[in-house]
Amino acid sequence: MKKIDAHVHVFGVLKGFRGEGELYPLGNGKARWANGQVVEMIPPGLGDCSFETEACFQFLKEKGIEKAVLLQGSFYGIDNEYTAEAVRRHPDMFAGAGSFDPFARYAGQIYDRLTHELGFKIMKFEVSSGGGFMSYHPTFDIAEVFSPIAAKCEKNGQVLVLDIGSPGMGSFQPESVAKLAKGYPELNIVVCHLFAAAPEDAQGERFEYFKQSLAMLALPNVYFDLAAVPFNVWPQAYPYPAGLRFIETAKGIVGADKLMWGTDLPSVLFKSTYGQLSEYIEESGIFTEGELGQVFYQNAYKVYFQ
Repeated sequence: MKKIDAHVHVFGVLKGFRGEGELYPLGNGKARWANGQVVEMIPPGLGDCSFETEACFQFLKEKGIEKAVLLQGSFYGIDNEYTAEAVRRHPDMFAGAGSFDPFARYAGQIYDRLTHELGFKIMKFEVSSGGGFMSYHPTFDIAEVFSPIAAKCEKNGQVLVLDIGSPGMGSFQPESVAKLAKGYPELNIVVCHLFAAAPEDAQGERFEYFKQSLAMLALPNVYFDLAAVPFNVWPQAYPYPAGLRFIETAKGIVGADKLMWGTDLPSVLFKSTYGQLSEYIEESGIFTEGELGQVFYQNAYKVYFQ
């Protein structure tokens, strides 16, 4: 089966920034936030302080992946130049997303350069309270802040990708995403991580809220990637039953044609093998063979590569 990994990260050096402050690479795949917290970022064998373009390219080729989407965010650090160069090196493999802080004084100039000089067809924003813009900015209305950017993306034929965090966070605003989608109907919007739902979101009132949020975004121009679903339901082990419940529910509400497989490579490999990150879906019985083709390839190709 052909596969597109719709959520991958590459970086020349770790330089994250979020609520914990700036990220300092320590080597051996580890790094330290400014608050002193030490984290494992890069699994053994993939890099010391970086997950470089060529290492990613070779890894994905060895795994039989045909294409991948390079997204950016606060965890590893935003590096538009590096991502653009990765796409230039391997245009048949990679599509890349630009990113920037919408509150930057020169955000408009940055957007214009990313679009017209670096050539990004995707704009990705890590908004979440857990580790994105709302972890170091006060909580804001996503529709209000991103409406001007959405208008530009629609005009320029770009895809808007949003990580809005998990249910319960101030950044979790499906109603705002719905407002953007309805206000800019020619703009494709991708919501990352299938809401980054945790095991406790699979039961009771929290599960009802998860379903209501999906229903709010069952719109013609809204898609979801499944990246890090296994990671987010940890400590559940393979085959990640809560994750499968979220995916089956999403299929029933938004449809298999709105779901895109992705992994969130590289840090997710601390908790799963790369094979497990696709096999748990392939072996679940949730999707027909035709639907698996949509989830693993066709949907991402339509959104990101056409």
